[in-house]
Amino acid sequence: MPRVNLTPALKAEYQQLFDSCIIRDAKISQVEAILHKLSDHRNHYLAVGGPLGIPWYFIAVIHNMEASLNFNCHLHNGDPLSARTVHVPAGRPKQGNPPFSWEESASDALRMKGLHNWSDWSLPGVLYKLEEYNGWGYRLYHPHVLSPYLWSYSNHYVSGKYVADGTWSDVAVSKQIGAAVCLRRMAELGVIELWEAPITPVAAQAAAPGAPAAPEAPAEPLLRYSETETSTIAENLQGFLNMVPGIFVRVDGYPGQRTSEAFKKVTGYYLYGDPRAKT
Repeated sequence: MPRVNLTPALKAEYQQLFDSCIIRDAKISQVEAILHKLSDHRNHYLAVGGPLGIPWYFIAVIHNMEASLNFNCHLHNGDPLSARTVHVPAGRPKQGNPPFSWEESASDALRMKGLHNWSDWSLPGVLYKLEEYNGWGYRLYHPHVLSPYLWSYSNHYVSGKYVADGTWSDVAVSKQIGAAVCLRRMAELGVIELWEAPITPVAAQAAAPGAPAAPEAPAEPLLRYSETETSTIAENLQGFLNMVPGIFVRVDGYPGQRTSEAFKKVTGYYLYGDPRAKT
């Protein structure tokens, strides 16, 4: 299969897709149930990824996609650890004798993909390697469908998938949570941070010489911190915040903790009414 390179244009595409990713409301509880399991096994993923320089969450979402978080299966493709892999890639690991430990098999899978030599663990770099892990078939041969391996359960995916190796269906729908969707929710919840560059709060930036003074804030703010009440203003704010690199909040209209934290990163202030705000 032809190789796809991580060009500046592809980096920008991954960033835009992640920033605009909205997890379907009906799937949120299912996504969060998976995330709890991923976090519970963080030490397993660190034990494998640490020596190879690979983020634990990258291994975690692959484990969910390839083996449904089963530690009795190969990370390569979900085949049982009691023997070498049978499905593509077959015959792995080449060294050692079965049954294999999950750690030695996972290390082999990651090394086989050259991930121990990969250094770009920025958000676009992570998404690039996730898509590559599954294969470039969607991008190369069915570009009208964004890979469900990344985007299933989000606004970026409706239908279309490979139902078997080399067998395509336009109407089949993925039943798995996309890897990028898992990362998006982890970022929204503050479980992980995916930064492109440090964010300098607007309030800390020096004003341009001769710039007019900022107008006084209105006596009554248009938006107040709340974990229980929604508003269109909050929803619009969340949409705007998601356009800032490194900020990922759920667009649900609730101006709560995560929205207030994101607002502070941009402006230097928590939302009005946030108990963490200085009085």
